Amino acid sequence: MHHHDTTGDESTSDLLMMAARSMRRSFGEVMAEYDVTPSQARALRVVAELEPVRLSVLAERLRIAPRSATEVVDALEERSLVARQPDPADRRATSVVPTDAGTALRAKLDEARRTATEQRLSVLSDTDRAELDRILRLVVGQE
Repeated sequence: MHHHDTTGDESTSDLLMMAARSMRRSFGEVMAEYDVTPSQARALRVVAELEPVRLSVLAERLRIAPRSATEVVDALEERSLVARQPDPADRRATSVVPTDAGTALRAKLDEARRTATEQRLSVLSDTDRAELDRILRLVVGQE
């Protein structure tokens, strides 16, 4: 099947990917403003959700090598966004916790991501928005 790029010719899956990409791009601009890389932002979110979190668990959650997780934590620790401490359950293991600054930045990033997404969705009427929610719930299997 021959696929040519005329507008309006995109498949549903193309459109979904394009929408996700465009929202990620808006969020990417926000992260750049706060001088945070995507992997740092993700790590900060996991640390805040699971605190305290062991480095090995963090690496697993982010699907990255333990060495890469160490580098991300180093970068966050340099900016005083997280701190390392001995793991409560195993003194030989290291766990990571967010600092107050880290918690505050995570809240700002969450807020910024919501705002970026809301701006994209603001073109929808309430009816369209409810319909989109209903459809997306079916797609992600939450019905």
